[in-house]
Amino acid sequence: MIQDDITACRLCATRFSLTATAHAPRPVAWFRPGARVLVASQAPGLRVHGSGRPFTDASGRRLRDWMGVDEDTFYDRSRVAIVPMAFCFPGYDARGSDLPPPPVCAATWRARVLADLQPRVTLLIGGHAMRWHLGTSGVTKAVQSWRDHAPAVFPLPHPSWRNTGWIRRNPWFEAELLPELRRTLAELL
Repeated sequence: MIQDDITACRLCATRFSLTATAHAPRPVAWFRPGARVLVASQAPGLRVHGSGRPFTDASGRRLRDWMGVDEDTFYDRSRVAIVPMAFCFPGYDARGSDLPPPPVCAATWRARVLADLQPRVTLLIGGHAMRWHLGTSGVTKAVQSWRDHAPAVFPLPHPSWRNTGWIRRNPWFEAELLPELRRTLAELL
């Protein structure tokens, strides 16, 4: 089973040992064929690395609020597949900043995982997912063009606290995009 193969993956062991966190890989594979919603995110953070469950942090609370779903629905793998661009926490650099998802993870696993999934709605969380799925660069531009992709795809900024300023500068995101996302997901889930 592909989840078992991903969970056993150690492709980035040397790369991760050289980061400021010097951690071992701990892939978090959270999906099941048949899930109606795909959350295409970036990579697990340090808390998820510890918990083994995606979005077990403030970003997850914000994302569930954006989606209008409770925890039980969000973590029901038969409804919501969470497939990041990298299944492991990439680590921090020497300044304590998040490292980007290693491209080898998506190159190795993404096509195989997505072939098993046929979601009706895909949420693209952050620039890395938008680049891979839409071929676009620039989060603001991609999110502003959400109507070009909805209701099948919703590009979203990362729900991190770091994007609170972006959300304030772009009030249309909460006023226009999120109500449509919630409506779409309520009908589907």
